Amino acid sequence: MKREFWKGKRVLITGYEGFLGSWLCKSLLTTDSQIIGLDIRTHRKETILTKDELKKIDVVKGNVENFRLLCDLIKNKKVEIVFHLAAKSIVGDCLQNPLAALKTNVEGTWSVLEASRRAGCVKTIIIASSDKAYGEHKKLPYKESMPLKGNHPYDVSKSCADLIAQMYHHTFGLGVIITRCGNIYGPGDFNFSRLVPDAIRCAISGETFFIRSDGKFIRDYIYVEDVVRGYIMLAEKAERLGLYGEAFNFSNEKPLSVLSIVKEIYRIAGKKPEYKIQNEIQHEIRNQYLSSNKARKLLGWNVNHSLEKSLKKTYRWYNDYFMKDVSYRR
Repeated sequence: MKREFWKGKRVLITGYEGFLGSWLCKSLLTTDSQIIGLDIRTHRKETILTKDELKKIDVVKGNVENFRLLCDLIKNKKVEIVFHLAAKSIVGDCLQNPLAALKTNVEGTWSVLEASRRAGCVKTIIIASSDKAYGEHKKLPYKESMPLKGNHPYDVSKSCADLIAQMYHHTFGLGVIITRCGNIYGPGDFNFSRLVPDAIRCAISGETFFIRSDGKFIRDYIYVEDVVRGYIMLAEKAERLGLYGEAFNFSNEKPLSVLSIVKEIYRIAGKKPEYKIQNEIQHEIRNQYLSSNKARKLLGWNVNHSLEKSLKKTYRWYNDYFMKDVSYRR
């Protein structure tokens, strides 16, 4: 991290209380940047951020669909860099409530972009898209040049938001950069509908882990600190390398089946795998993983955390956490 770059920078992070947002805040709080955090009233018991760290964030409560709030916030705070992470990110929830997914993920994105355009002070906007924005392609791994063609609510919401972000760059010259990541995991993800935290929770508690698919779906998994480092590198190098209008994949480029990662988690836990395959999943892509060649070549970005070591670190964190708070056990 280039600390001189961040000195005095006014940074807005939407979804700052979320899994990725809290890790990004934690990293930037080690610099002399001024962090403004926007999030809804989540009523989360905690994040990975300490009370002292939270006190250093200029917190604004509200949602990203509130265009007037965003206009006033970005203009009055003289925001220079935006990390737009706020989203409806659980595929199953989006399937159950597509209107909410489209409103937050699509309208929320254009509201952030238009408010940034009108304010005139924002230099760089990093938009969190998703590997799901690509939809389903037969050719693997997915590269940034592939078309965006989601078919289902979450996927479509990300395809739309991604294209809208590109439009704001190509039409209005806005300093937009887009990220598309594989499945992010690590300490502090309290959404136990996701594979890694729920498998760890079950391994710790001794409960049966339910696999919604047939266990053979292929994905890539990437440790949260590697993603955060990629976001920071994009912001630091955007202007110098002329990265505006570009999209970047972040992946560990080692795709695994659901069963493989579940078995690895139980191996780390030193326990016999206890899972049940439900095979009831619908409207999800079977095999999907990314190439990060562009990020490696243009940014000099690399994965610093191996799957084994980072899963061990993640498992230890949750084990310590559950020792203190058992309320997340079902």
